[in-house]
Amino acid sequence: MAMVTMVESERQVFLARLGVADEETPRPTSFCAHAMLGDSAMVVTDTTRDPRFSENPLVTGELGIRFYAGQPLISAEGAPLGALCVIDTVPRPEGLSDLQRQTLETLGLAVMRRLASQRQSEERSIEQEAAQQRIQQVLDSFPGIAWSADEGLNFDYFNARWMELTGAPAPKTVAEWSASIHPEDFARSAPAFQDSASRGEPFEDEVRLKQANGEWRWSLSRVVPIETPQGERRWVGTLIDIDREHRQREANDLLANELSHRIKNIFAVISGLIAIRSRGRHEVAEFASELSAAVRSLGTAHDYVRPLEGRSSDCLKGLLGDLLAPYHDGSDRVEIAGDDVAIGARAATPLALIFHELATNSAKYGALSNGKGRVQVTIASSTEEGGRIHVIWSETGSPVEADQVQDREGFGSRLLRMAIESQLQGRFERRFTDDGMLVEIDFPAVSITG
Repeated sequence: MAMVTMVESERQVFLARLGVADEETPRPTSFCAHAMLGDSAMVVTDTTRDPRFSENPLVTGELGIRFYAGQPLISAEGAPLGALCVIDTVPRPEGLSDLQRQTLETLGLAVMRRLASQRQSEERSIEQEAAQQRIQQVLDSFPGIAWSADEGLNFDYFNARWMELTGAPAPKTVAEWSASIHPEDFARSAPAFQDSASRGEPFEDEVRLKQANGEWRWSLSRVVPIETPQGERRWVGTLIDIDREHRQREANDLLANELSHRIKNIFAVISGLIAIRSRGRHEVAEFASELSAAVRSLGTAHDYVRPLEGRSSDCLKGLLGDLLAPYHDGSDRVEIAGDDVAIGARAATPLALIFHELATNSAKYGALSNGKGRVQVTIASSTEEGGRIHVIWSETGSPVEADQVQDREGFGSRLLRMAIESQLQGRFERRFTDDGMLVEIDFPAVSITG
């Protein structure tokens, strides 16, 4: 017979056994309780002659143990745990040979390695289970919904917030998911997500989520692809309630559009007042005309500060196109070329003032004052010095000779310099030629895009 035993306070348990039907015995009758206290194998050649065991029920009873050899099993911390033993029902006066003792010792070490490995595995399993419980607690306390899915968007996890918010069972497929998303939002968002997913890119959108009480509330949906150690793609996502913020933003946009409309009307009123006050007063007619044009250009710039219907674009080319539209007169006298650059709200007004002034001067003295001259505006963007914008305003076919204007710097020139250098932190250079004028404007990209 052979056994691997663990000796407890009241019993010894057989972790492994051969030739024995029982799975445990009481500790008081345990041979291994003695063997485990030694430093080497305990060998009893004839149990009937050993006073420690001669009256032991395992010797006198049905089992009839006559020979015992047990290798102590000691933990890494030095605690005796039990023994690896071999037993026979006949005495063995010769005991164990050196090879048998060495073999028993080697097997005992192997048992301890196996037990240590099992112990470490169980400890890791307990730690992993505790870590998973902590993660689950964190996810369930998260104020929004968290989920995960395989590459085919078959959902395999939702935190507790899904049931709390929607009152519906966690969906398994996209078809089941769609029942909780407003149909209009799902029809719009699903194709956009499929397009993003095909490129393996994160996705973000705002959708209305059906609540347990039947109410629809706006949620911010974010989806991120992840790669598993096996090289497979998975998806994780969140739904965060933003209903209050979304509706506040809608209210703010409504208010802002109303204010913008009123401001636009103010520009129209000012232009009307200028026209009324200057009517019949020929001495201020030219000034009134210029002032009205400036007010109109500010109105155009305002369209780029706040979105309104009819605005051509959010870019510099669009603004130039709107400002220079009155000078096109169906011909190619005005050309806008080069790169296009997005415009931030703060840059729209100074840009409108700059190019309105250049266009007004051209119409009064330069290339646009006759039927032959041309104006070309070229835009170039570069990464130099963190990103810069370079604009060239080129006039050809001007009727005014260079020596008549090159030393002149009036209010318009000072306005240009102020807008470019002070407001856009840029540089401004103007050169006159025999055929026209060249203006170069250079400024940091962030001054108009930020």
